[in-house]
Amino acid sequence: MKRDRSGLAVATVGLAVVALALVSVAAGAAAHAPPKLKVFISVDMEGVAGVIHWEDVSRDGKDYGLFRRLMTQETNAAVEGALAAGATEIVVRDSHGSARNILPDLLHPEAQLIRDWSGGPLSMMEGIDASFDAVVFVGYHARAGTSDGVLKHTMSGTLFDVILNGTRMPEAGINAAIAGHFGVPVVLVAGDGAICRQAREILGDVETAAVKEGIGTAARMLHPQKAQELIRERTAAALKARAKYKPYRPKAPYTLEIVFTDENLATRASWVPGARRTAERAVAFTSNDLMEIIKFFRLARL
Repeated sequence: MKRDRSGLAVATVGLAVVALALVSVAAGAAAHAPPKLKVFISVDMEGVAGVIHWEDVSRDGKDYGLFRRLMTQETNAAVEGALAAGATEIVVRDSHGSARNILPDLLHPEAQLIRDWSGGPLSMMEGIDASFDAVVFVGYHARAGTSDGVLKHTMSGTLFDVILNGTRMPEAGINAAIAGHFGVPVVLVAGDGAICRQAREILGDVETAAVKEGIGTAARMLHPQKAQELIRERTAAALKARAKYKPYRPKAPYTLEIVFTDENLATRASWVPGARRTAERAVAFTSNDLMEIIKFFRLARL
């Protein structure tokens, strides 16, 4: 049987046209696909509505089960707010104590959960990288020594102060700098009123959700349901307006000074290569690389 060369040419052209049409359709579909929105949520416990005593956030506390459930519910509120804003991927980092507090079976199924500590320097920001579009902090608290701060401290009871480039840092400030290193902005801070004020002082234009106000060692609280509604609404609003928030990037060179509660801890931290003793209870470290600063902070607290 003879081959019809003209027919073969027509068929080839036809296939090419079909292929081009498919490529065009695929390109059009990609152009109209919803934009990626990847959100990182770091969750502490001291700033959760209802929490007021160290027993509340301790695994040995008789009401710990209640408060880890409330922690999970506030996390879910942030996840729901992120989804309402169009989030396509959500990673939750359990950032309190053992890092095994959030109840996995009660966590929103659209969120991925990071539990336990890896031992790495990112700590409460374990899992963050440049692929994320925004960061949300839930359950956060004020730095050590803050008036009317609920369960205020900075990382642990052994640290009196943490100062980065002359600015006294709460955990939110340190963690925002880590996010900023990867070019990711913090868009919302939820916790007690004191950390909300400190976050605005350090980060500038950031959305906040104050779920309680400290009164000495007491506090006036929102009902947990109201607190969760507030977090849900503020998270969605912040993410929808995320273009206006900028990554927190202190200027290099970076100097981190740690003031310990015990001079012996300062002595031990001064053994870290590159560290220098600045006072009886204080040690400092300077670098042009923020990750070197964060690594020093991790090693100095060992």
